[in-house]
Amino acid sequence: MLARIRAGWVGAGWDGAWSRSSKNWFKLILTVLTALTEIFEQEYRELRPRAPIPPLDVRFRRFTSLNTTIRLREGRLHVRLSDLLEHAPESVHHAIAHILLAKLYKKPIERVHADRYRRYVSSEAVARQAEHIRQTRGRKTILTAKGRYYDLDEVFESINVRFFHGLLGRPQLTWSAHHARRMLGHYDAAHNTIMVSRVFDRADTPRCAIEYLLYHEMLHLKHPVRVKAGRRCVHSKAFQAEERLFPELDQAKAYLKRL
Repeated sequence: MLARIRAGWVGAGWDGAWSRSSKNWFKLILTVLTALTEIFEQEYRELRPRAPIPPLDVRFRRFTSLNTTIRLREGRLHVRLSDLLEHAPESVHHAIAHILLAKLYKKPIERVHADRYRRYVSSEAVARQAEHIRQTRGRKTILTAKGRYYDLDEVFESINVRFFHGLLGRPQLTWSAHHARRMLGHYDAAHNTIMVSRVFDRADTPRCAIEYLLYHEMLHLKHPVRVKAGRRCVHSKAFQAEERLFPELDQAKAYLKRL
């Protein structure tokens, strides 16, 4: 396996000159992957004690988030894990294996595994690392804040003065590339960007609707996501209380429901 991985790196552009530290690093990776494969086999036996264990191909990938995937192709299980999980405790690796296999074979996920994984990825250290790789590896498509009917920069400044005393720093504002109806708007903290669905940039869109949508995303700037007892709190009580201060809240929400 070491020879196969080395050949892949050389084919990808390495000149074939391997230092002692490089060899030691690959040996360490192989050790981790071997241990992970054994963990997946153990969890497979727990979930499907009578079924033969298919060949496993477990690898780490430089994802832009804490992604984990599993697929069954031609009788082989292909597992891909974010490289951020490489140094996770063995108990977390067991939790990941159980969750992925249970989802694949439509088995109940044991709460102990779900809780253990959630607590780990929600920890401050891991959350900080995940945010960092989103910033450094991820890409954000920024189009323009100026639409055909609404200028997001102008709407932001208006709301900032009315509700935040003009104290919120303006993030990058952009219309989405498509007329999305499932995700009407979101604040991306990693790229400090508020994106609004282009479905709102129409002559018949009431201003209160787009103001409310932007106001909601601006509240995420003021009330960042918190982690309490291993759970992410996206809309805190303070967030919700301040959201209710929007004067045309009912009218705006009624319009959003009609989209």
